[in-house]
Amino acid sequence: VQLVESGGGLVQAGGSLRLSCAVSGIPFDNCAIAWFRQAPGKEREGVSALVNSDGDTVTSDSIKDRFVISSDNAQNIVYLQMKNLKPEDTAIYYCAATEDLLLSFKESGYDYWGRGTQVTVDS
Repeated sequence: VQLVESGGGLVQAGGSLRLSCAVSGIPFDNCAIAWFRQAPGKEREGVSALVNSDGDTVTSDSIKDRFVISSDNAQNIVYLQMKNLKPEDTAIYYCAATEDLLLSFKESGYDYWGRGTQVTVDS
């Protein structure tokens, strides 16, 4: 199983980025995928999650008006579209996957993890 994140980078406050997570080795249309992030000196937190079999999603209340999760089943990619970025969004963003079809931000519920992509928002 491989999860490979991309799309991170340096952006000015108020800007946008789209992160991608390419997934291989598990049945993409029958799994749950989540985005987590870890800011410097802070614990990792759940950002947004998707159950691909039914399209259900959940996004953290603190960012749900700015971040949107989606998937492309033809390419086995999950996206995180981020807009109106703020300096406090600076973090390493990870995608994680499980074949358990539960919508969750519980880290222990995810069996597979990517290495992360750095997002830096400059004020």
